[in-house]
Amino acid sequence: MDGLLSDVILLFLLSIVVTIICNRLKLSVTVGFLLTGVFCGPYALGVVSDVKAIEEIADIGVAILLFTIGMELSGDALNRLKRPVFLGGTLQIGLTILAVTGCMMLLPENNWQKGLFWGCLVALSSSAIVLQIMQSKGQTSTPAGRLSLAILVFQDIMVAPMLLCVPLLAGNLKLSWLEALSSIGEVAGILGAVLLIAHFGLNRLMEVVMRTRTREILLATTVGLCMGMALLTQKLGLSLSLGAFLAGLMLARSQYSMSVISGILPYRDIFMSLFFISVGMMLNLGYCANHLGFILLWTVIFIVFKSLLTLPSVVIQGYPIKVAVIVSLSLAQVGEFAFVLAKQGLEAKLFSAGAYQAFLAISVLSMIATPSLIALAPRLGNLVQKLLRKSQEDEPAESSTSQEQSLEDHLIIVGFGISGKHLASVAKQSSIPYVILEMNPETVEKNRKIEPILHGDAQAPVVLEHLGVTKARIMAIVISDPAAVRAITTEARHMNPNLFIVARTRFVTEIAPLRRLGANAVISEEFESSIEVFNTVLSQYLVPRQDIDAFASEIRQKNYRMIRRMSYSSSEKFDVIMKHLPDLSVQAMRISSASPLLGVSLAESELRARYGVTVVGLLRQGTVSAPVDPKVVFAADDIVYLFAKKNKLFAISPLFPDALQASEQSASDQKQEKQA
Repeated sequence: MDGLLSDVILLFLLSIVVTIICNRLKLSVTVGFLLTGVFCGPYALGVVSDVKAIEEIADIGVAILLFTIGMELSGDALNRLKRPVFLGGTLQIGLTILAVTGCMMLLPENNWQKGLFWGCLVALSSSAIVLQIMQSKGQTSTPAGRLSLAILVFQDIMVAPMLLCVPLLAGNLKLSWLEALSSIGEVAGILGAVLLIAHFGLNRLMEVVMRTRTREILLATTVGLCMGMALLTQKLGLSLSLGAFLAGLMLARSQYSMSVISGILPYRDIFMSLFFISVGMMLNLGYCANHLGFILLWTVIFIVFKSLLTLPSVVIQGYPIKVAVIVSLSLAQVGEFAFVLAKQGLEAKLFSAGAYQAFLAISVLSMIATPSLIALAPRLGNLVQKLLRKSQEDEPAESSTSQEQSLEDHLIIVGFGISGKHLASVAKQSSIPYVILEMNPETVEKNRKIEPILHGDAQAPVVLEHLGVTKARIMAIVISDPAAVRAITTEARHMNPNLFIVARTRFVTEIAPLRRLGANAVISEEFESSIEVFNTVLSQYLVPRQDIDAFASEIRQKNYRMIRRMSYSSSEKFDVIMKHLPDLSVQAMRISSASPLLGVSLAESELRARYGVTVVGLLRQGTVSAPVDPKVVFAADDIVYLFAKKNKLFAISPLFPDALQASEQSASDQKQEKQA
């Protein structure tokens, strides 16, 4: 025990050093653990004395990982991604297995069983590496991120059937039909009974555990259910991981599933780090040194081959070739569960020790290359899209263009997520002509009968022409792909210098580059959410609405100055100008039947003298008057355009009861939400 404990402590201490170095080199943490195993393994420094014990502990990590995957795969999660999961995932795995099996059967001393096994190995990709990189880059909400997640989910689902197929492919299960049916019936009966008991009794058990309000009991119950189910399936001749996966699916139905998964996640990460370290220990550096050219060549072939086989699974769903390239390169590595599959295949003699070492070497190299491939993918996707020049991928799906061509002075909405839907809704209510562009074909098909929505990639000039970008007044880019936002901004500004471009971005640091590329206004989710937070906090402390709005205006002005300094080289001169430039704004306000201004002339209102506000325009019955005659009398439903400092505009809100009522209603809603 002392030897095992010292080995584990030594592994974690060395992994700290290696992962810090990998972090500096922009490599994944998973790669750091793999390299730690390579250095500590019996084929390198040999500092670990009991490799077998480390591998057995690592198996617990795999079981817990499958358990958490089962918990995350609730019915709702699968329903949201059902088409990309089942269509994209089936095509990706199916095409890969068929292609690899066909190629393997052409080689001597190979049969379809070995080919099918190798196909399963090649088809799997690393959820841990891909999702970690995409999350750090803010790409999980992009079309490529969602499709990658969907395919990875389906791969995780298919791990259990693949593990079950290994002994069948190896020919180790030699049963008669009667024995086979009897065994299947026995396993199905026991598992069915367990699942039935869990379905009716699990919620009650979890309710009793949660009433104790003790984290230790909750964690013990979670681990007991996970490993108990895993041991049961192992006793039945099935996989340890399969049982853990089934336990996760059962607990996913519980109303306390979030508490369960949050408690076990840290332990999953610890055991999974040991799993990756144990995989690295298997790599024979001597074999790699003697076959370095062979391994490097096959690593390149593997990445290209797997990428090409993944492409159809994305293209067939109606996405542009650029998205398909990004997804394909993102998934062009060996998955963590492939190591589990390979280990069982080695024990079942489905491939030789040399082939196993070659597979491990290719796996580690493909994982190390993944961050660079994901970074390269957008540029390569743009290049492929330009080379192919296929009209069906660049142009919108609809053939009718009369409506779009007749649009003028309209709004172009790029992206139809939550922000795009809200913008389209208010544009429709305000009688603003608009057209929507969305890359997700399912979203387009669902909304094409109720919205002027088209399918296509806004980075392509021909698509922007089709949307009437040269005649448009405003373009709102509300998508989650930072690289695509920059590309669309550049192209739209080049095609229409007078276009007003509003871009949504995630972080404040992305505002300045977008302003330099031509965006007139950039909305940062990070910045606006910070304002909303202090807005809500101050409202609960009953700080006057005018003061809150003044604080928000001041913060926005400071942020504006900072962005302008970042955007222009002559920052010092501009800062001096901004220091003396008032915080001026134009605001449109409606005269209601309850307004004190009703029946009062502009001269009698003394808005400029009493409030410091200038009326620069008046909209009445569709006609705009500018400048406004001082003798004009304000009437109900008039819209006045006011010019002043923002704090002055907030101060005159009592003259416009509708605006004041909306502000008070917002504060009331927030108070009710807090009480609820």
